[in-house]
Amino acid sequence: MAGNLYLIPTTLGDEDARNVLPVKVLGIASQLRHFVVENTRTARRFLRAIDSSFPIDDSSFVELNEHTDLTQIGDYLDVCAKGESVGLMSEAGVPAVADPGNAVVAMAHRKGIRVVPLVGPSSIILAMMASGLNGQNFAFNGYLPVKPNERVKAIRALEHRSQVEQQTQLFIEAPYRNMALFDDFVKNLHPETRLCIAVDITLETEQILTLTAKEWSRRKPELHKRPTIFAILAN
Repeated sequence: MAGNLYLIPTTLGDEDARNVLPVKVLGIASQLRHFVVENTRTARRFLRAIDSSFPIDDSSFVELNEHTDLTQIGDYLDVCAKGESVGLMSEAGVPAVADPGNAVVAMAHRKGIRVVPLVGPSSIILAMMASGLNGQNFAFNGYLPVKPNERVKAIRALEHRSQVEQQTQLFIEAPYRNMALFDDFVKNLHPETRLCIAVDITLETEQILTLTAKEWSRRKPELHKRPTIFAILAN
């Protein structure tokens, strides 16, 4: 029998995995010995955290991240043909969502390997749940352009789409650029457009709040180097 590709969620920060991941997930991860990971060091630390006796030296790790040449990943799932399963892990949260892991998932489908998604925290979905914005129609846009003029143009275009379609628009940013993005939202959104800021989701320092752009202009949150999801919904 062929092995499976398990999509293994991880924590969103320095949180005890047992607080946010089901026992079944921890058990499956502990039994696997082959992994495709975004960062080997982070993956090893996670596995040791969930099982102090995990045999790191007897396990194999290959990386799939923004620097990976996708023409070189063809053998990443070869062990599945031998009946051994592989675990796919992101740097944080669920694999293949705002994460390059989708390439190996697509390859598993092409090769007829069963893909098994496991339950775990997605900062995007958790932010959407807690925002109070339209959860019936939403879009995740990833990163906005870095160049200021292009970023402002994108914000206004997505705000217009949000208004016309009543579609919640979600974004992420490199943590050290969070405050710049916040400033751009406050300066360029319509005053009555609602903006949700979800910070440090699942951590003890978690903060999730939705206000209008006008209301946010009067109170500046501290977002520097904190994992943040932004979401807007225009009236």
